[in-house]
Parts: sequence; C-alpha cells; structure tokens
Amino acid sequence: MCLQRQLQELQLIQHSLLPGESFSFTLPPEDSRIWHSLLDSFSSTDATSTSTSVIIPTSIPRAKFEVRASDAQLRFEIDFPERYPDDTDIDDAQAPSVSVNGEDISREKHYKWRAFIQQTLSEVQGNDFPIYQLLCMHLLPKIHEELSGSMDSPDEQDSRRPLETAYYHALLTSHHLVSPAKRRSLQRWSSELSICGFAKVGYPGVIYAQGAQENVEEFVSNVKSMQWLALKVRFVEPIDLGSDEHHQSWTEFQKVGEVVEEMKRWGKDRYITEMGIGSLGLK
Repeated sequence: MCLQRQLQELQLIQHSLLPGESFSFTLPPEDSRIWHSLLDSFSSTDATSTSTSVIIPTSIPRAKFEVRASDAQLRFEIDFPERYPDDTDIDDAQAPSVSVNGEDISREKHYKWRAFIQQTLSEVQGNDFPIYQLLCMHLLPKIHEELSGSMDSPDEQDSRRPLETAYYHALLTSHHLVSPAKRRSLQRWSSELSICGFAKVGYPGVIYAQGAQENVEEFVSNVKSMQWLALKVRFVEPIDLGSDEHHQSWTEFQKVGEVVEEMKRWGKDRYITEMGIGSLGLK
C-alpha cells in the first residue's frame, strides 16, 4: 500500500508540472530505472485500483527525486522513506525529507527557504498528498513569483498596480474541478494577480476570487478560457473589504462544507447559501 500511494503522489507531481518545470530521480542509474519502470507500469493501470498489475521488484530503493524550475537557481530535493506515508503520523523517521539547494544562493536566502518549507510542510500535513501540495501549490508558484518580480522593471511593476483601490470578487461553479493542470493554473494566476480565495476540488467545482478589479476580471477571463463542463460565472461585482485583511492567500478545499465555513469566516456566506451551495446543491 505504501508503494502504491508513493506512485500515486509521484505521478500526480509529474502530471502537474508546468512548462519549464522538471522532475528527475536523484538515484544511481539502476535504481532510477526501477522507479521509472514502476511509474510506467502504474500509469498503464487503473491508479485508483487496489489490485494493480504493476510488477514489483524484490528490492526497491527509496524514492529520491528533485523538482526544479528553469531559470531558477534553486532545486527541491525530496526523499520518501520506505513506509511513507502509512507510518508518518506515528514515526517521525517515516516523514519525507525536503531540502533546498542551488548554485550561488546566499546563506540568508537558503535559511528563508528552509523556514518557508518547514512552515508550509506543517500546514499541508494531513492531506492525502502533502508533498504534491507542498511542491506544486506552494514552492514552485513561489519560485515563479520571485522570478517574475526580479525580471520586471519598476515601470512594469507599477503598470500592474491598480490606479484606484477598487476591489471586486467573483464566484464561479462547474460540474467538477479535478484536473491537476487546472488547479496549478488557478494557483499560478492567483499568485501573479495578487488574488486571494479558494478552489473547491472534486464534484462540484467552486472557485472564489477576491482582489483588485482588473486582476479579478483577468482571473475570471483566464478561467473561462479553459475547457469546462457546465461552468457558470455566478457573479463578478464590487466588494467592500472594510477591515478584512486576513486570508491573503489561495487555498484548496475538498468538501462543500469547508467552502461554507470559509465563507462564514470571511463574513460572505450569504453569497454561497443564497445559491443553495452547501444546502440544496448547485442550482
């Protein structure tokens, strides 16, 4: 069962990478061939089946791999213990190791990244695929955000700031939201456009975004440009943020109840309940 869960997470990471991002095993050639063979066999079977036809070698090395983004000096190195993730909650030795390395990075930058990894890792613990969450929903988007900021001139950075403090929010629903690529795109756009909000994955799909007017409108336009089943833009309208300065990030939820509770925390649950989301389903 540990092997199957590890293969599922590795496959999810690989399929979620955007152009310019790469995955590679950091093992001796023969050990790398074993893991590539396992992933190839796993991909050709039903990934949700408990009885797959994957041919398992008598001896399997620990999975060690790295993920990086092109043009970035950093790379993230991960080591899956043998019993990960089954024994993670009861044995710290079975928790995956995540480290950051790179060329010509300062000690201060290295320390900040290590601290960010540790903090984020503690937040994603308990999810089905915590390393996928860590890498694809937090670390890689943060790298792209830093690269974008460092390459833009001051004039280009100023041009993206709204001239007026006009804030909008938007609510979209769809039949489902499952695709890792779509989830990564939502995360990336929220980072690039300074959008806070959430995506409820699974069935149905719910997307809530909040930010500067032009950024929210661009975010909604980006979402609409992708292929969806029964996508509905419920509203795109002004919002008075008042003293609401929390929740300045992008989050994913698995259950409709979590969406309702989050909107209650924001004081905006009426936008959900008036449409029957969480009580009567999607109209």
